Amino acid sequence: MKEALRPATDWELASMVQNFAARNQPVEVVGNGTKSNVGRPMQTAATVSTQSMRTITLYEPTELVMSAQTGTPLSLIEAELAARGQMLAFEPIDLGPATGGRVGQQTIGGVFASNLSGPRRVVTGAARDHLIGIKGVSGRAEMFKSGGRVMKNVTGYDLARGLSGSWGTLGILTEVTFKVLPWPEAAATLIYRGLTDDLAAELMCAAMGTPFEVSAAAHLSEGLTQRVEVGTLASIGSGLTAIRIENFVKSVLYRKDALRTLLKVYGEPIELDYESTLKFWSDLRRLSVVCDKESALWRISTSPVNGAKLVAAIRKHMTAEAYYDWSGGLIWLEVPATADAGASDIRRAVAVHGGHATLIRADRAIRGAVEVFQPQTPVLDRITRDIKTAFDPQGILNPGRMYAGI
Repeated sequence: MKEALRPATDWELASMVQNFAARNQPVEVVGNGTKSNVGRPMQTAATVSTQSMRTITLYEPTELVMSAQTGTPLSLIEAELAARGQMLAFEPIDLGPATGGRVGQQTIGGVFASNLSGPRRVVTGAARDHLIGIKGVSGRAEMFKSGGRVMKNVTGYDLARGLSGSWGTLGILTEVTFKVLPWPEAAATLIYRGLTDDLAAELMCAAMGTPFEVSAAAHLSEGLTQRVEVGTLASIGSGLTAIRIENFVKSVLYRKDALRTLLKVYGEPIELDYESTLKFWSDLRRLSVVCDKESALWRISTSPVNGAKLVAAIRKHMTAEAYYDWSGGLIWLEVPATADAGASDIRRAVAVHGGHATLIRADRAIRGAVEVFQPQTPVLDRITRDIKTAFDPQGILNPGRMYAGI
């Protein structure tokens, strides 16, 4: 059975990494393990978890900044923020339910290590854009620190953003410092029915291009609409397109009516009130509409104007249910769990229409046989290998999780 280690301090973690490096033994790096089924399968001697590092070390509500050890549960952080009327504006995605894990178990370190952001990312930026400081341990067993508790211009490399999205392959984060924002006073969602994917993309881009500060725009294909657990939306019998407006009460009322008028050519929308709006977008953050474990799940980023075309190209080769987020720029795509999870056809469509595709859910054998993350150009591959060598010269941290041999 693989050894499981839970260091409580950064120096203890550094000592463990040093021992593994001395023996040239690879290790799996996890927080609470909610994303363990994402990426290429790894052969490791032990698992190092940050679960024992679970303290909020700094919270200054008036400065809109928080620091926390990376094993701190996201649920604890969001509860603390909610008590002060604040939030993580980028709405972190919870992969647990979609990949066979538990709901609400991810850690704040896992959030930034994967850089997975939710619906509001289209207007507030990605997770890495809210990260202003980190502490961690590299594969050299060296403790490092980058950034701080305030935003400022500095020279040198931005390690905080560089390590965000590296999936534990460069270093083990032990503490993160990040920006928070006030929770909106009011929110409403307009639901448009029966639009094809291309018309939905047109509507979403039109809404985002208005001066009415739309904070999220998403579209669900008909098969996914049936899984929505808000009100009677599941019985619509067609795809649905959702436009969210947030701010002060008077502002939301004005902008909601203005959008109705501006977008009337797309039909008369159903309106979700504040509570239903919170429920609807919270379910999307948990990917509850793409949790069919019998299918494979892809995450595809592309231009909003090309999203529908890309999915149409894929549907020429296989059935596919699509959840479009970020005004159509992010696609969560469920396809049949074939021998390669549709990788060859999906990669071909992405190459034609532009973008990046990551296989999020598939059997271990499939993830070991296909490229899980978007294949890199020779130049990017060389840069990636050089960065890996700089942080983890012996390649002991999550070896091969993102790319073979790295």
